[in-house]
Amino acid sequence: MRSRLRTAGCIACNAGVRPHIRVIASGKINTGFQIATKVALGADMCSAARAMMFAIGCIQAQQCHTGKCPTGVTTQDPWRQRALVVPDKAERVASFHRETVKALAELVAAAGLSDPKDLSPHHFMHRAAADRVVTFAEQYHIMAPGELLT
Repeated sequence: MRSRLRTAGCIACNAGVRPHIRVIASGKINTGFQIATKVALGADMCSAARAMMFAIGCIQAQQCHTGKCPTGVTTQDPWRQRALVVPDKAERVASFHRETVKALAELVAAAGLSDPKDLSPHHFMHRAAADRVVTFAEQYHIMAPGELLT
């Protein structure tokens, strides 16, 4: 018996409007695995802004709003911008993105699938307790299309 029943799946699907919209998952998505889990739960695509900021060289100095970013990533000050060597950083971001997509492709292939959109909640496990592991399908109540309308 589940200790907590969570509802998962795309709310748009459950409201019957899924054919008309696309769902973008965002927030702390840094790896191919994190992308795969979001896609399995209903996302069409993922935004990985924080990961790309790290690839550029952001050190999370929390000075973005002051214009005094020590790495030059978020500043308008030309003197500070010199720290950001665009050709070097462009290659780092491209490499990070390439390796992230490669990791996603490896996960999809390991599941015996040919496309990330074929991932589903039963492909992923979650440690529910120290002695219990469950699939996402067991952990979350996956709503049927249109279920919110009934």
